[in-house]
Amino acid sequence: MSSVVARVFRECRSLLAPTSRATSSVVCSSRSVSSAAAGSNKKPAAKMKAKAEPKPKAKSVPPVKKTPRSTGIFKPTPVSPVLAQFLGTGETTRTDAVKEIWTYIKSHDLQNPADKREIFCDKKLKLIFQGKDKVGFLEIAKLLSSHFAKTTA
Repeated sequence: MSSVVARVFRECRSLLAPTSRATSSVVCSSRSVSSAAAGSNKKPAAKMKAKAEPKPKAKSVPPVKKTPRSTGIFKPTPVSPVLAQFLGTGETTRTDAVKEIWTYIKSHDLQNPADKREIFCDKKLKLIFQGKDKVGFLEIAKLLSSHFAKTTA
């Protein structure tokens, strides 16, 4: 095994040998750096400095309060009596309605443990989701759209 290692190092030395006298000082200096790096597993000082200096921490900026949107799915809209009874209010945004339904689903553990995308409907959810026993999580927004009054622009 040691003969193989010696041959490999001999080949490396021949590759690092100067090709002409004009470039010998450049090659010798690079050879001494590379042999020093090969002899000990130390990194060059420039790279160590870059990693040793800690990065400045980003200043914590307090979050900017956004003005509430009042268009599209963020616009409060009158809801059907069934959904109003479930939510406890006669007017809400679509996003808030979906959030409330998901809160109810999670608090009552109505997700299928084998497939979290499937929701088992209890009595309250069956009223909202047209009497279905199971609902996919992508269907929730579609089934809720019938409970929101159509508004004209």
